[in-house]
Amino acid sequence: MANIFPKWSNSVPVKVVIALLLTGSAATAGVWYYFSPNYTKVGYMPTQPVPYSHAIHVGQLGLDCRYCHTFVDRSPHANIPGPNVCMNCHSPDLGNVLSDDARLAPIRESYASGQPVQWIKIHNLPDYAYFNHAVHVNRGVSCVECHGQINEMDTVAEAKPLGMSFCLDCHRNPEQVVRPLDKVFDLTWKPESKAAQEQNGTKFVHDWKILPPQSCSGCHR
Repeated sequence: MANIFPKWSNSVPVKVVIALLLTGSAATAGVWYYFSPNYTKVGYMPTQPVPYSHAIHVGQLGLDCRYCHTFVDRSPHANIPGPNVCMNCHSPDLGNVLSDDARLAPIRESYASGQPVQWIKIHNLPDYAYFNHAVHVNRGVSCVECHGQINEMDTVAEAKPLGMSFCLDCHRNPEQVVRPLDKVFDLTWKPESKAAQEQNGTKFVHDWKILPPQSCSGCHR
């Protein structure tokens, strides 16, 4: 009896199974990675190599965000400070604040060796989402709108969901969040009332020509 199907067709079921397994594994890995607490879970609070307290440095001492995050108003990215910034206060030759404290050993070692401290990133947007820090802070969007009251945190945690709906709510109603430019880095500032925020925010949106994108290409580039 003649064969109905060619010989190569015998391997088709195996190839289909392998393709399904690879596709399923890739999809599972993608969902596991991008829907992990690193990206979506409010309250994500990893233990950092150095216990840096924003509550002390910002809340009590009044350190300006830009002292450490130097390029936050000039760059798409809010840079992590190098050990030299920390040593401006914690070096025995300069500020001499807790210069021998064991908790700061990784900072001193990094300063001496030139190797960066291995900080753990908390607010970690997916690669397919574009966010420009400078654009937002230069149009009246304060750090607290995305990071919460970070000036009160001993250990930084993710305070907002930072998902697409969160961003779109702000883009659709920017008057509800924008504030005077001289108050962007004043993390304790509050509007006098909801009505005052609405009124002043509407004026800022008009005067500063704020037109947040709501199309896909605005954030997915």
